[in-house]
Amino acid sequence: MTGGLIGTKRPHALLRPDIAVPFVLVALIWGSTWLVIKDQLLVVPPSWSVTYRFTIATIGMFVLASLGGRGFRMTISGHMVAFAIGITQFFMNFNFVYRAEIHLTSGIVAVLFAFLMVPNAILGLIFLENRITRRFMIGTLIALAGIALLLVHEAREAPPTGLVGLGILFAALGILSASSANVLQATETARKRPLLVMLAWAMLWGTLADAIFAWTFAGPPVFPANPRYWAGVAYLGIVGSVVTFPLYFGLIRDLGPGRAAYNGVAVPVVAMTLSTIFEGYQWSWLAVAGGVLALAGLVVALRGRHAPYPRKSSISPLR
Repeated sequence: MTGGLIGTKRPHALLRPDIAVPFVLVALIWGSTWLVIKDQLLVVPPSWSVTYRFTIATIGMFVLASLGGRGFRMTISGHMVAFAIGITQFFMNFNFVYRAEIHLTSGIVAVLFAFLMVPNAILGLIFLENRITRRFMIGTLIALAGIALLLVHEAREAPPTGLVGLGILFAALGILSASSANVLQATETARKRPLLVMLAWAMLWGTLADAIFAWTFAGPPVFPANPRYWAGVAYLGIVGSVVTFPLYFGLIRDLGPGRAAYNGVAVPVVAMTLSTIFEGYQWSWLAVAGGVLALAGLVVALRGRHAPYPRKSSISPLR
């Protein structure tokens, strides 16, 4: 920190443009992706839908990374981290998520994923020595109360079908997989590499694992003639992945995995708001109270002077 900043109080994280803009964009986009995923489950085996999504995303990410003009070379240690991120985030997490939505409504899965902040904070404490502040704990308790109300509301409005216990298990495994990837992205080894290059290789390794898994357990690829399906795949691959993951992983590098995961608290509220605008969604007192508590917890938890990871030009997600 430069001498001119000593003793000064930085604004709330959500009032800083470098935090607020990616935070809001990711919440808006990911808030719209859950219904698209649900729409694809009856058309193609879930593993192939995941593979198609990240095939498109991988191509897009390498194109985006090439704009920086730095090339794609990484050390062996860099590839090891990229491989671990690819397997946990783009293979395990999404295969679990797509399967969770077979048995649970998209709204319930979205709300469950708001719990991501808890394992992120715990793993960040264990592996990154990120201190869990009292303010973060208070905000998290407030947000968890709101999430619980949202979960009850979603279960009442759209009761889950199928094997509910299995769906919850898949969602929990998806959360733990995503949390592992979040913490890996915040390690020193990952932060020393250009973010877009790291993400491009991680997506490539994850997509290869997706394809191998899909062919092994779901048979040869299926190519439906439904244009709506492919439009959904393209949206999830480009907007829901190429646009959002650099922004979100940039937040992880800036805020740490625990605080960055608060983005997931805003996602179900955004999803419900979009549903109100486009689908005539009716809010209940449970939904209103849950949304208010969740967002209040977000504001409290992200209140602070400093982000634990100051952004450096060498790792800027916009490069």
